[in-house]
Amino acid sequence: VVLQAVFNLLIPDHAADAFSPPRPGPGSRWDALVERLLGGLGRWDGEHFLFIAERGYLLEHNCAFLPLFPLGLRALAALLPWPAELQPRSRLLLSAALLNALLSALAAAALLALGRAVLRRPRQAFLAALLFSVSPAGVFLAAAYSESAFALLAFGAMWQLERGHGCRSGLLFSLASGARANGVLNAGFFLYSRGRRFALQLQEGSAARGKLPALWKRVLGLASSAALTCAGIFLPFALFQYYAYVRFCGPGTGLAQAIPEPLLQLARDKGYRVAGVGGDKPPWCSQRFPVVYSYIQDTYWNVGFLRYFELRQIPNFLLALPVTLLSSWAAWTYVSANPRHCLTLGLERSKSEERGKARDGFCGPAAFVYVVHATALLVFGFFCMHVQVLTRFLGCSSPILYWFPAHLLQEHEPLLWSTGTDNPASGKPLLGKSPSSCGKGTSDNPIVRLLLNWRVMTPLSKSILGFFLGYWLLGLILHCNFLPWT
Repeated sequence: VVLQAVFNLLIPDHAADAFSPPRPGPGSRWDALVERLLGGLGRWDGEHFLFIAERGYLLEHNCAFLPLFPLGLRALAALLPWPAELQPRSRLLLSAALLNALLSALAAAALLALGRAVLRRPRQAFLAALLFSVSPAGVFLAAAYSESAFALLAFGAMWQLERGHGCRSGLLFSLASGARANGVLNAGFFLYSRGRRFALQLQEGSAARGKLPALWKRVLGLASSAALTCAGIFLPFALFQYYAYVRFCGPGTGLAQAIPEPLLQLARDKGYRVAGVGGDKPPWCSQRFPVVYSYIQDTYWNVGFLRYFELRQIPNFLLALPVTLLSSWAAWTYVSANPRHCLTLGLERSKSEERGKARDGFCGPAAFVYVVHATALLVFGFFCMHVQVLTRFLGCSSPILYWFPAHLLQEHEPLLWSTGTDNPASGKPLLGKSPSSCGKGTSDNPIVRLLLNWRVMTPLSKSILGFFLGYWLLGLILHCNFLPWT
């Protein structure tokens, strides 16, 4: 937050062709101070979220942004006792900074709990959570974006599913689909969990099968449970599509009379469709399944299969190259370590699992569904989306972006092998090692230790931390000044 204020002050804003609604005249000195300190958190899509939180879904293309996060901002801005009179935008900016500071910290805690449950290596899970705290998508976890909320809900739902709490998991997955559209894909976790449990039950001995209900009853129960849960996960997204249909496809309500003239003029200049204003119905209203989200992505932002594959987009592909290579490497590493497990989709109980000695860590069988999920998001994002958003798309949706680098660091970095205070490479004292009074080094932060010993790190560790910290810093510099970091 401090750095974005500094960069926003030192670097002039770029005149980007982005949504920039007209603002009221100058407010109090407190409004000017809030804008100076936190204005960098309201760039790019942040403008949409702040606008929706203040005025609702007045413009058609605002419907690409789902309502959970704007509702949270609006509620927090209304509930907090403000010590000074502030304009709505200033209150919402402060609310966004406070809310996302809390949500991103809770998301790191949820990732830590999920990592302990899946990886069963506490130190690796802790290292992954620390990497999340310096995520290459860090600016989006702090800005007025829905990434922090989605990461918390998604990671929390995955953790509850790993613990066997299906109802809690379904509720959190459902809320996540009200924050970001790709939340509906998380239904795959629930389907896979139920399907794998059923497949493993069928592989048990005949004596065990005799104690279970009739096969058809089990299949029917599994199918009905999965259908209800998936319907619940899809429900927030579907309800919002219906809300948009009623708002933009129904008869005009004269709402334009309550909209400031500068905003109406902006809509006329930019070709934005305004809710409640008479005129031709949008084309998507007459579709068999009127989904405003896909229409906006197609019409306003030209999102579609291979549409971004143009020579002028090469810089954006270069921006997405590190996360693409890292995610692809993660998938290859997992498949190479578990070829049979991947071919059987993890539905066959291995001998090591039967003996209760299944492999732990990133290459363990429990990580299979997360690798599949990350790979599916990578392929879809690379070929069908604006490729520069891949870093934040994966950074807030998949734990693999943090588990795999943590795995690489633990496997290949000697500085993390040492449990004492000496540098295993040079025999010199190891900086950043702070043993506790119990002599177990519980206060040690491995990321800090690596940074303090940067010169003796392996090239692989430098590359990983360079990517995380470099994108973390570059995102602050570019995004907060309307430069191309969206």
